[in-house]
Amino acid sequence: MSTQAVNTKEYRQRWWTLLVIAISVLIVVLDSTIVNIALPTLQREMDTTLSELQWIISAYIMVFGSFMLTTGALGDRWGRKRMLQAGIITFAGASAVAAFASSGGLLILWRAIMGIGGAMILPATLAILTNVFPKEERGKAIGVWAGLNGIGIALGPIIGGLIIDKLNWNWIFLINLPIAAVALIAGYFLVPNSRDPNPKRIDIPGTILSAAALASLSYGLIEGGKSGWEKPQVVATLIIAVVLITIFILWERHTSHPVIEISFFKIRRFSAGVSGVCLMALAMIGVSFGLTLYMQFIQQYTALETGIRFVPLAIGIFIGSGSSDKVVSQFGTTKVMVTGFLGTAIMGVLASFWEVNTSYWIIGLVLFGLGLFLGYIAAPATTAVMSSLSEARAGIGSAMNTVGRMISGSIGVAIIGSILSTVYGSSFKEAASAISILPSELVETASDSVGVAVTVASQLPAEIGDTLTTLARQSFMDGWQVTALITCGISIIGALAMLKFMPPKPV
Repeated sequence: MSTQAVNTKEYRQRWWTLLVIAISVLIVVLDSTIVNIALPTLQREMDTTLSELQWIISAYIMVFGSFMLTTGALGDRWGRKRMLQAGIITFAGASAVAAFASSGGLLILWRAIMGIGGAMILPATLAILTNVFPKEERGKAIGVWAGLNGIGIALGPIIGGLIIDKLNWNWIFLINLPIAAVALIAGYFLVPNSRDPNPKRIDIPGTILSAAALASLSYGLIEGGKSGWEKPQVVATLIIAVVLITIFILWERHTSHPVIEISFFKIRRFSAGVSGVCLMALAMIGVSFGLTLYMQFIQQYTALETGIRFVPLAIGIFIGSGSSDKVVSQFGTTKVMVTGFLGTAIMGVLASFWEVNTSYWIIGLVLFGLGLFLGYIAAPATTAVMSSLSEARAGIGSAMNTVGRMISGSIGVAIIGSILSTVYGSSFKEAASAISILPSELVETASDSVGVAVTVASQLPAEIGDTLTTLARQSFMDGWQVTALITCGISIIGALAMLKFMPPKPV
């Protein structure tokens, strides 16, 4: 690195910049987990329907994913600091209004606007780090960034549980305001602005096509997982998504100023990095999707107790991500990511042996190991993506990295959630058919999900209620075993893919 670069203000305060970025990311990550804990309270106090509850979560995810490519490209052109601060203001403003929403419909609207704010924040943070840190430190900085993401994932359920227990649901949104204020004020002084020095004209058709395609895909995946894949609106939406994606790709290859340069995917390290992120998201969903259900309905922990028990996962992610750069410098990206995927596969197998009464120390060890190996995938994959592109294109690179993870996660939730539900329902009905004291109507209702079964059982006489609860919990474990083994299978595919396609070092 040149003496001139070392003497710049941006270089001297780069670690302070990372701290501000971490606070900014914390807002987005906290919100993605904290609201889940409050859903039962929202249903009781706002009289929301089940569909409204689902869309309070889904509207945020759908809008977030739909606008990511657009905001990443605009940040490269307009300035990443400006995009970051505008995103924080949008997110905080929508949070303030959402805290006082009087109906489920209004809350869904403001959650969607929060999704726009999140889509402005996240790509900008990673792009800023890429510009502030020199290449030799970039892997370490991205590792810390990824590790702090893991800390946020664990803090969400804990803070959410504390808020629900001690305050009221409004504070799950109001808590964003002081964090946003700190990020805005500190960011004004400590985050430098950067942009593409030679910006191309805005690709308006490509921008519209990408947002519409991702919105259609997200909606189809979310609705398919909830309502069934055979529903006409689900099939139609997914077909529309495929058509729009095809048109988008054709347009991007044709235009002289694309949102995404398709040539990026000719870079092996970039393509392998994006693939690694996508496969990691799919693998992680296999265990994490049912984990909250397992903790609350099988192990019978409260919301706060469940949140606290996610801490080993977060610590594992933080250690794995934080140490990955040093390990990569010794052994290369390929070996580290292959180790991460193989380790995740082993954790999936171990999780498949959990039972209704498995001791938490066993669960905690598996969660720590899962987090550690996920950290060995997430940080090196992200570094591979970002190091493959010029600093001028860092915003769109960051957006593509995040979009890949989110879409893969949505696919995983939809498909694996459907598998878990199917196995649970089939196992429950088969076991219940042999017990004469359970009325057929009760069996049909309880076969919907373990949550419904446990809730219904609590309102029945002890003999029937205990029998119903026992059957439901064991049936859930049958489904859990399948999803944990799916995690193992996806992870093995990930290991083989990285072994074949990921270059060990940047070229």
